[in-house]
Amino acid sequence: MTDLTLLHTAQIHCATFDRLAPNAELHQVVREDWLARAQNGIDDDLAAEITAAVKAVEGPVLCTCTTIGAVAEAAGATRIDWPMMQAAARTGGPVLMVYCLDSTAAPSEALLRRAFSKQNKEAVIRTFPLTGLWRHFSDGDVETFNEQIAIGIDSSLVTAPDTACVVLAQASMAGAAALVQGDVPVLASPSIAIQALLPAV
Repeated sequence: MTDLTLLHTAQIHCATFDRLAPNAELHQVVREDWLARAQNGIDDDLAAEITAAVKAVEGPVLCTCTTIGAVAEAAGATRIDWPMMQAAARTGGPVLMVYCLDSTAAPSEALLRRAFSKQNKEAVIRTFPLTGLWRHFSDGDVETFNEQIAIGIDSSLVTAPDTACVVLAQASMAGAAALVQGDVPVLASPSIAIQALLPAV
């Protein structure tokens, strides 16, 4: 029996979750076209496809794409960044939310504010776009992508020493967490989501 079904919009995430949950039975579905189609908003046809994909699955579903996360959640999936946002809210803030794709910004911030609200805390969020770096990920140069994200975060933390934690808004950014030099916690969604959904693993 499948322990978890994952909906991805990038093939690279499959290896990430195989590594995070080597003993789990994972069913990983990759739909790169969904992210491309969602860049200018999710129309009714795309929303219907995502919804149908989630509802066709027996058992828990994890959507690893922030951009389509709200639609997947409405259909019954868990958004990969929800456990991470809950952890960020528990710090009390201020939270530095870093993102590399414009379509991620609004849904990520809304979810983070929801997490603060559910914990009856005032949200103090600083957004930090690094959208110029997305081309590295798109070109498959993940090493440069991660390195440049970390450099950007370290630079931002110098000017915001009161930051309680850093949130990497996209699952694709997770590799940058270990490269940040500052002593502020850097939260990445894949590992936190796996711990939440597959605690035994």
